[in-house]
Amino acid sequence: MSDSGILKDRTRPISVVVSMQDLAGGGVERQTLTLAADLQARGVAVTLLVNEAVGELLDAVPASLRLVDLQCRRTVRAIPLIAGFLRRERPDVLLANLNHNNIAATLGNLLAGMPSKVVICQHSVLSPDYLRTKGWSHRVTPIIYRLISPAFSRAVAVSAGVAREFRTIARIPQRKIAVIHNPVIGPEFDARSRQSVSHPWFDDGNGPVFVTAGRLVPTKDHETLLRALALYRHEHNGRLLILGSGPLREPLGALAEKLGLQNSVDFLGYQQNPLPYFQRADAFVLSSYAEGFGNVLVEAMGCGTPVIATNCEHGPAEILDDGRFGMLVGVRNTRELADAMARVSELRELWPSALLRSRAAVFSSSACSSAYLRLLESIISTKIQETPEPERGDPIADSGFPVRSV
Repeated sequence: MSDSGILKDRTRPISVVVSMQDLAGGGVERQTLTLAADLQARGVAVTLLVNEAVGELLDAVPASLRLVDLQCRRTVRAIPLIAGFLRRERPDVLLANLNHNNIAATLGNLLAGMPSKVVICQHSVLSPDYLRTKGWSHRVTPIIYRLISPAFSRAVAVSAGVAREFRTIARIPQRKIAVIHNPVIGPEFDARSRQSVSHPWFDDGNGPVFVTAGRLVPTKDHETLLRALALYRHEHNGRLLILGSGPLREPLGALAEKLGLQNSVDFLGYQQNPLPYFQRADAFVLSSYAEGFGNVLVEAMGCGTPVIATNCEHGPAEILDDGRFGMLVGVRNTRELADAMARVSELRELWPSALLRSRAAVFSSSACSSAYLRLLESIISTKIQETPEPERGDPIADSGFPVRSV
């Protein structure tokens, strides 16, 4: 059956509730918005359910997308609110994202006692080495997944590596696991990448400009990148632009000053549209020690910019096809990363822009939404009698939650 077959065989559109913690400016939140909008454009009735309608991406929610705010900061307290919402709305599918929110959504559906199908999506790794760096509530995530796996229909992994961890660490049955890459390259990507951006380093001709982007958190390992830049600058000119915000801003700034990089590193904070920076960079550098996927690598490649990435679990090697489309270096290997940066003049010869854009197109929003529609088709029988619409009056007054179009 085609992507639209599941829609044609029903008397009403599939209803999908997309559950998120908030609208923070991270890659997961951005890609989830892209998926929600694309599913809606393909005829799915989509509601975006957030525990708290706050964050940098609040203004990026499409005006046509229904947004419901549970007004609940703590995820655990959102469980009964999710249950109440599901009892009222009776959606066909509840699609959740991120560790704690996956658990809360699954438990909320159980508490609601509704027949909605639950799909969880895992964007980060589940290995003990990675979770050891997190709080206890993250470390027990694989165990809880194992316990609640009978209550969800599918577990979507954003990379094959995360899928393996679903199976081997969380012990989720193979039949419930699907791999769907993130929807990184959308219809507006080219226009966004061509927007103008100014920074004096792009035009002063004083050596290459490297760019990185991501939350300033330990996982992204900006410390190794700064130390690699310091080594690189012993023999070369070159500067680094760091896009993103987070709790490590002050420690990283102090480290940059200690390494003598105060005039060679610029912390630009969160950028609503980072693509023009990627477009103008000589190379994009990812120094993470763990990635579920690595959206920014695809974005940089979509801009035709060569990439250097750590060969961390799990996304970079999968995106770069084990080095066919970019340079992979060892995790936390300062010397190897510095040596790779020293080869910046070779990168565009090794990986021409057209080749990189072609590879990035594999991870398109169209491919992602098509995969999700096929997933919906596999878990929803078109022959099941339609659940009657619940009687309702004014949806805003009856739901108990703010319903907004933004």
